[in-house]
Amino acid sequence: MPTQRDRVALLIMIAKTTFTPTARLVEVFSAIQGEGLNVGTRQIFIRFAFCDLRCHFCDSAHTWNAPSTCRIERSPGLRDFEIHSNPVPLTQLIEWVERQNLPCLHDSISLTGGEPLLHASFLEQFLPIVRTKTGLPIYLETGGHRPEQLATIITYLDSVGMDLKLPSVSGENYWQEHAKFLQICHDSHLHVFVKIIVSQQTNPDELERSALLVAEVSQDIPVFLQPVTPLPVSEQLTQIPVLAPSPEQVLIWQALMKQFVKQVRVVPQTHKMLNQL
Repeated sequence: MPTQRDRVALLIMIAKTTFTPTARLVEVFSAIQGEGLNVGTRQIFIRFAFCDLRCHFCDSAHTWNAPSTCRIERSPGLRDFEIHSNPVPLTQLIEWVERQNLPCLHDSISLTGGEPLLHASFLEQFLPIVRTKTGLPIYLETGGHRPEQLATIITYLDSVGMDLKLPSVSGENYWQEHAKFLQICHDSHLHVFVKIIVSQQTNPDELERSALLVAEVSQDIPVFLQPVTPLPVSEQLTQIPVLAPSPEQVLIWQALMKQFVKQVRVVPQTHKMLNQL
């Protein structure tokens, strides 16, 4: 006679075979990565909807909530978008990614947003399939403030770009979460780097604290200082404009951080210079 544990296991198995995971997307497209360690590489971008942060400098506020539709590129890089309904079934997303994955074209798949880790339960099932079908490495772009969700998918990732949010620039404060998040990445032997958006309002004390946070995990983790790209006045999210720092400020901040970590690079958003999405 089946035990209670057997019955529970059977119900779980049935649920897994009858329930189709879905995700709410903004878009899927092929483009050149413009930020961080992978700058200049070609990626398939999967942009997830929803974000639980409200950074003052955000240039993707349209991802904060889920639209009723998403746009999907038919041909890699041609911007010939189709419009589809949200939410998107896992099997459908796999098909769209495979359509993008022309031979020898892409270096990796970028999970971006929004905050992709808000879809961690979907990613647990999606990532092992998409890795097998495409053979492409998986790169996660994240706010770096959800270590518990990261832990559930860490085995399916190859690299992580972790934003470290300075309160003086972003308006967000997640020091403890960032430290835990970065430690998980390092312990899992992923390729990980830290990206810090800097503006004229940047508090140097926060940069020193950031450098110490990274150094406590490993001095070898690369840090990217990214001067903010000012938004048009109509898109500003605060009454005080978020302005790019001066060259003098950036040089001083880089020198400050290099006292604690080995690699501190200054790289702007190059994809905007190339007029990429």
